[in-house]
Amino acid sequence: MGEPLVDRFARVHRDLRISLTDRCSLRCTYCMPEQGNEWLARQSILTLDEIVEVATVAAAAGITTFRLTGGEPLLRTDIVEIVRRLAAIASPDGPIEIAMTTNGIRLPEVLPDLVAAGLARLNISLDTLDRERFRNLTRRDRLDEVLDGVRAAQASGLRPLKINAVAMRDVNDDELADLVAFAVAHDAQMRFIEQMPLDAGHTWDRSSMVTREEILEALAARWSLEPVPGRGGAPAERWRLDGGPHTVGVIASVTAPFCGACDRMRLTADGQLRNCLFSIDEYDLLPVLRSETPPEARAERIDRVLRNCIAGKKAGHAIDDPGFLQPARGMNAIGG
Repeated sequence: MGEPLVDRFARVHRDLRISLTDRCSLRCTYCMPEQGNEWLARQSILTLDEIVEVATVAAAAGITTFRLTGGEPLLRTDIVEIVRRLAAIASPDGPIEIAMTTNGIRLPEVLPDLVAAGLARLNISLDTLDRERFRNLTRRDRLDEVLDGVRAAQASGLRPLKINAVAMRDVNDDELADLVAFAVAHDAQMRFIEQMPLDAGHTWDRSSMVTREEILEALAARWSLEPVPGRGGAPAERWRLDGGPHTVGVIASVTAPFCGACDRMRLTADGQLRNCLFSIDEYDLLPVLRSETPPEARAERIDRVLRNCIAGKKAGHAIDDPGFLQPARGMNAIGG
C-alpha cells in the first residue's frame, strides 16, 4: 500500500470517478431507454461508509481527484455528507479535489451546502437550448430547471465551470456555436463530446456522431480558435476563442483518442472497479467491503483489487478494432 497506481504502460492514475447511482431524473436517448430500465438492486448500492472506505485507500495510493457521477449524483439524499466525508480524506500528495458531473436540476437547492462541504469543481450536462429538442432528447420537460442550475453554478463562484454537450447529427449539430455563446455568457467552458457506444440499448451508429473536425469547423465560422497547450491527462483538447480568455473543449474519444495519457479509473455504484470506460471487465469490491475482515486487512484487500484492476488496463479502448465489444452496461450504470 502507498505506492502509486501505475499500469503496464507507465500511466500513473490520479483520478477516480465514483458513480453514486444508476438512476437519473432524465432519460437521454444516448444513455438509457425511456422505459424498461433494469436498475441496480438497492442492496447492492454502496453505502456512504463503503464509498469512503474505498476512497481512503485510493487516496493513499495517489488518487488526488474524486469525481462524483451517476446516473444523477444529486439524487442521493446523502450527497452533501458524501462530499463532506470525501473532502476530509487525507492524501500524501495534498488536498483531495472533489468534482461532480450533474444534469443541474437540483443545484439551486443543494449547491450552497455542497460548496460548504468541499465541492471544488462542477460539470453540467446540457445538450440543447431548444425546449422541444430538450424534451425529445431527454424525454422530460425540464429545461428551465437545468438552466436554473447553470445560473446557480455561475453564482456559486466554482471555477472552472464546465458545460458538457454530446454532439449529435441532426439533433443539435446546428446549435454548437449557440451553446458556446451560452457558456461564455455564464462564465463557463463549453465542452463537446463525440457520441460514444455507451447507450444501454446498444443503438450507437458512428454515422450519427459529429466528429471533432466537424465541431471545430462549425465553431471556426464564428470565432478564431487557438490551441491551448499543456493538455496533460485531461480528456478535453481546448482552444481559446478569439484569443481568450474564454475557451472551448472537445472530447474526441472516438476520432482522436487520448488513451496514452489516461489517468482515470471508475467505481460503479454497485462496487465494481473499471479501468476504462469501455472495459468489459470489472473487479468486484463488494465481497471485500461486506466481509467480516478487520478494517486494516480489508484496506489491504481493497488496495490489492485496485492494483489488479490497473494491471489489467489495456493500451486503448479499441473502438475502431473489428473485434470491439460495447460494454454491457449503459453509461448511466458505468458513471461518467
